[in-house]
Amino acid sequence: MSETKPSILIATKNAGKLAEFERLLGSEYIVEGLSGLDLTLPEEGTDSYRDNAEAKAVFVAAATGRLTLGDDSGIEVYALCGAPGIISARYAGEPASDTRNIEKLLRELEPEGSGERTARFVCWLALAGASGLVVSVEGTCAGIIGDAPRGENGFGYDPIFVFPTGRSMAELSDLEKDALSHRGNAVRAMLPMLKMEIGREIGDG
Repeated sequence: MSETKPSILIATKNAGKLAEFERLLGSEYIVEGLSGLDLTLPEEGTDSYRDNAEAKAVFVAAATGRLTLGDDSGIEVYALCGAPGIISARYAGEPASDTRNIEKLLRELEPEGSGERTARFVCWLALAGASGLVVSVEGTCAGIIGDAPRGENGFGYDPIFVFPTGRSMAELSDLEKDALSHRGNAVRAMLPMLKMEIGREIGDG
């Protein structure tokens, strides 16, 4: 009889994010989101990705008694002094819209000209269990903002985030994106601590 994979709960209802976590963790873990749970995540602050990720992880872990990963991420454009940053998902206001966010970002860059379009994606991941926060890690990836959306893959700002190869994140395959992305880098940084915590919980059980 094969061993059952350990499970990890992801503190998100964002289908795009959940799909990435499933790809990044699914070979070793059963990965589940919050779509089937009657939980409302804490409102995100505007000061710290890390604080937001930790608040989500701790809240969901306390409510469910399960090991939970919380995530907060954004895109930072140097010509815009780091905007949209922590408000990336709500940059163009409510209701949140990837298309309107991209359109606003491109408009904001127009007065800056085409010279400085350097940007980076940032992701903070926090791991929490029923007893509280375990650890938090950061992942980033660098690129530039393209002149117009390109590609059909991914979500969010992926169509205008261009790597040095000249391809946008939305033009990459899932495997290529996971190897380069901020979320992929954060998950790889988290994996040793996640495995350690899973082992500790199994040992305590």
